[in-house]
Amino acid sequence: MVILEKENWSKKFSNEDFSDCDIASIEFDGCTFTDCDFSEASLAKSTFSDCAFERCNLSVVRLDYCKLSDVTFRDCKLLGVDWTRVAWPRMLFESPIRFYDCLLSDSSFHGLQLPEIVMEGCTTHNVDFREGDFSKASFIRSDFTGAIFSETNLTGTDFYGAIEFDIDITRNQIAQAKFDRFEAVRLLACLDIELID
Repeated sequence: MVILEKENWSKKFSNEDFSDCDIASIEFDGCTFTDCDFSEASLAKSTFSDCAFERCNLSVVRLDYCKLSDVTFRDCKLLGVDWTRVAWPRMLFESPIRFYDCLLSDSSFHGLQLPEIVMEGCTTHNVDFREGDFSKASFIRSDFTGAIFSETNLTGTDFYGAIEFDIDITRNQIAQAKFDRFEAVRLLACLDIELID
């Protein structure tokens, strides 16, 4: 494993094994991580600014008081991550993280305020979105099998091409959200009605 300095600027990390390591209180700015393994690592109190992760495994990574700003994940495996442990800024006008074609199943975003978050082409099975603000998010082409939405702000969120979402329209804010015409029928499941072909 590469030896990490306290401050890492514009470095490229490739094929590194950080699994089950304690990477605490380290700063990364403008760094890229490709094909790296962070599974079950602790990133407590570390800072990632303007960083990109590609084809990395961050499953069950521990993010206690970790700071994230303008971080992109592509084709990454992020199973069982508790995103509520991150030290999010108090004021957010747009989400500091973006996910493209990632595996995010069994993770928690419960109660988080992440307007404009991007989760495009992701597998989000059994993810907890309860009581969060994901307004104006881009959830296009994602699979929401078993994902939980309750008291969630989805105002203006784009679900184009998304599948398997179960959103109770009486318990969530969905004004101006976008859905595929045929998938939008799923929104009626919470109502006591009978659909006839």
